[in-house]
Amino acid sequence: MTLALPDAQATYQVGVELGRSLPVGTTLLLYGDLGSGKTTLTQGIGAGLGITDPIVSPTFTLINEYMEGRIPLYHFDLYRLATADATRLAPDLYWEGDEYEPGLVVIEWAERLQHHPAQYLQIKLSIAPTLESRTLHMIGIGGICPPPIPSPSEKLGSTSPESQC
Repeated sequence: MTLALPDAQATYQVGVELGRSLPVGTTLLLYGDLGSGKTTLTQGIGAGLGITDPIVSPTFTLINEYMEGRIPLYHFDLYRLATADATRLAPDLYWEGDEYEPGLVVIEWAERLQHHPAQYLQIKLSIAPTLESRTLHMIGIGGICPPPIPSPSEKLGSTSPESQC
């Protein structure tokens, strides 16, 4: 699924739709340059889950846990970490749900992960040459299907046919 996102509000709104529709146990691996909208998307996901606490990028804390929504949100930011350090952080303990309450796992800068869960949504955000709009490309890996998301340029309720599995 590919969506054109004309502004930060559209990126946030796609996140809201994801937060409302994704089931417990879903992992999202976010890719994109600095300023591409990864944290804005995650803030929308938190809002869609019903989280009222401010969602901030855990660049220095590495992970923020939000337990108040319909399901927990585990938000990782691997920006400052080398691949070996990201592995030692053990994000797999969150996506496997063995030691932590199952929830939604969002990992910014996922290119720093050495290994990935068996199933996840890969989301790539890219900045348009105008620096105002973004493009979101989402695919399911391991048999997981991206949920149908209304395109910001379409009326609410209509979805892109390519969002179907």
